[in-house]
Amino acid sequence: MTQPPNSRATKRDRRDAAREKARLAREAEARRRRRSKWLLQGGLVLGALAVVAVVVLVVVQVTRPSGPGPANMASDGIVLQSDDAGGVEAVATAGIAAGGTPTPTEQDADAAHVVVYQDYLCPFCGQFDRANAEYLTGLVEQGTATLELHPISILDAQSQGTRYATRAANAAACVADDEPDAFLDVNTALYAQQPEEGTSGLTDDELVELVQGAGATEDSVATCIRDGEFTEWVGDATDRALQGPLPDTDVAAVQGTPTVLVDGQQYPGSPGDAAAFRAFVEQVTGSASGDEATVDPAEPTEESTPEG
Repeated sequence: MTQPPNSRATKRDRRDAAREKARLAREAEARRRRRSKWLLQGGLVLGALAVVAVVVLVVVQVTRPSGPGPANMASDGIVLQSDDAGGVEAVATAGIAAGGTPTPTEQDADAAHVVVYQDYLCPFCGQFDRANAEYLTGLVEQGTATLELHPISILDAQSQGTRYATRAANAAACVADDEPDAFLDVNTALYAQQPEEGTSGLTDDELVELVQGAGATEDSVATCIRDGEFTEWVGDATDRALQGPLPDTDVAAVQGTPTVLVDGQQYPGSPGDAAAFRAFVEQVTGSASGDEATVDPAEPTEESTPEG
């Protein structure tokens, strides 16, 4: 019987096979290391480019000049006074130039000057407006006071990411810019339809509908609101209010909203207490008061703070 050939490899064959296997392994490891090197270098390059892009963006944002402000708000606020017919009109001014600074309002020695720094999402601002708007409007119509309203934005974080406070202040700025005599009615409407903190607030289309219903009907106002034309100015005006100083007063800066000043003195009482605010105005201006209400300067004022 013929025996089959021996299938076992010789010692030399096994040694050669082992060497070949080792060679292939070394080559594979070398290729892996080259790939890792290129991936690492490529990642470092991309990371460096990303860092450069972020730095450039930050530098551009820091060095970019402020945008122009709305007309009729040279002080960062709109000033309302009595017109010849016993109504209310806005004092016409130029807007703040791009990169410019506000011009403090010149005080009228014959009239009290009431200044309100307000955030349209601030519930205490809404309380103040609903309690005192009619009284203040009456003072302005009689010519016994001027009213300066400063829309600022400190409560954006309370609107589910929609930045309602900024968008509402921008809407007010759009009205000031193009239909300033409608500003007071729009201001009242923004508080009459004020959303609650923690909600998304009104959409831009709803803000357009609101201001149109309050009398600001120009198409340019609607376009301004939808385009967020004065968003950058709102941020600048807010920073100026929070950093101070506030002109014509010893109050260093806005610490919360509403911040209400009467002839430079800050109202310390409750925003919703109409009698206390009236007594404060009469106390500061020295006008006769038929009310017995007083305001306790030590009483803490309810207000919305920059932290919301």
